[in-house]
Amino acid sequence: MHLHTVEKIGGTSMNDYEAVRDNIILNPSQKENIYNRVLVVSAYSGITDLLLEHKKTGHPGVFSLFSNSINDNNWREMLEKTKQKMFDTNKALFQSEQQLSDANEFISERIDDAESCLSHLQRLCKHGHFSLETHLDSVREMLACIGEAHSARNTAQLLNLDGINACFIDLTGWRSMDQVSLDERIEKAFSNIDLSSAIPVVTGYAHSEEGLMTHFDRGYSEMTFSRIAVLTQASEAIIHKEFHLSSADPRLVGENNAVPIGRTNYDVADQLANLGMEAIHPKAAKGLRQNKIPLRVRNTFEPDHYGTLITQDYVSDSPCVEIIAGQKGVWAVELFDQDMTGKVTEYDHTIVDTLKKLNLTFTAKDVNANTITHYINTDSSTLKRLVSQLKKSYPDAEINQQKVAIVSAIGSDMQVPGILSRTVNALSEQGISILAIHQSMRQVDMQFIIDERNYDTAVKSLHRCLVEVHDHGRAICLAS
Repeated sequence: MHLHTVEKIGGTSMNDYEAVRDNIILNPSQKENIYNRVLVVSAYSGITDLLLEHKKTGHPGVFSLFSNSINDNNWREMLEKTKQKMFDTNKALFQSEQQLSDANEFISERIDDAESCLSHLQRLCKHGHFSLETHLDSVREMLACIGEAHSARNTAQLLNLDGINACFIDLTGWRSMDQVSLDERIEKAFSNIDLSSAIPVVTGYAHSEEGLMTHFDRGYSEMTFSRIAVLTQASEAIIHKEFHLSSADPRLVGENNAVPIGRTNYDVADQLANLGMEAIHPKAAKGLRQNKIPLRVRNTFEPDHYGTLITQDYVSDSPCVEIIAGQKGVWAVELFDQDMTGKVTEYDHTIVDTLKKLNLTFTAKDVNANTITHYINTDSSTLKRLVSQLKKSYPDAEINQQKVAIVSAIGSDMQVPGILSRTVNALSEQGISILAIHQSMRQVDMQFIIDERNYDTAVKSLHRCLVEVHDHGRAICLAS
């Protein structure tokens, strides 16, 4: 294990260069030595949404427009809009004409390259012998990496202008003929860097022969971050976000009631990821956990706070609930068939295979003798395709769909006597009916399926009953 840290900076934090410089690089706790650290950066907030599609709303970006119509040129307008947005970002960051010109020239070259490649591919695929579908994974990776190259190069340049020795590490494989693995690309890039005298600013996207986005899609930068930490044997991995990992969403329970989580473990982080509230992608966390590298999540805009320290072996001193989280807009897809009795495994395999074909995952699942219910976060169009395919597999089955919400109580040790009855009572007192309950023997979470309209009230009620009754102070188990 070496002395350096590997630190990932999220897109919203990247939008505020002064906060990155003053709160992360020049943080008072680092004043003795600002080096011995590697920065892995995301694209500026909103840029990847323009290049691909909006992460939450699905509003089409360049990739989405290009992939949906081979005869439509709307993607060109979106690409030009994205370039202009990047130019605007550069203008706000660089003071001199020469610095701004260099930054714009760098991004123009990448955008023009991408426009040329996509134009050639579009023309080629209008011929019947070539399929656009077979090239879309490469197109998606090519577009996504432009955002990280933009932010990483800018940050390295700005740090140098501020007298901090930084170097731009481009892992995007742009114009490279090398087809190498992710680990080989990282090891080659770091082979001649002296971390004691220079800060590498690394693109969150790394090109590899396996295709990073094929496996991790928008979680690719966390995988790059994790592998750099593992391969360089970092002493700690740090993620800088624009918020604390807290006991609940402050917008729901109130700023004064939400408490930052001081310490937790990778098991809890996985439960949060399952609900779409990722501290880190589970596969990225796995590498850190296996190599016993602690992960810290810090709030960029509160530099004096120690943040949340996630380790393999942490368990709270006394059993308790640490986090109330959940997910709205979930579809419960229930398949009932009396012929299922004695054949549950066979039915389950068929349903899971159908989900895989549609690239769907589920957050939770219920099983009894003749009914299997999957809780899936998807759009109505994909839901219709799923139900249609299930009806083809089981024409005599009864298939029902209902929009619900999942609210979950999570903790590193929840073996609290009577906690289930207290939780049910807290929901009942608010007039909330529970549609289903899930609790595993691992004792790290309980999930309640409820009507979506009751989600906000349920989170506030459970947080008040299970978390706010304890006086946690500045954090639940403050890290050091």
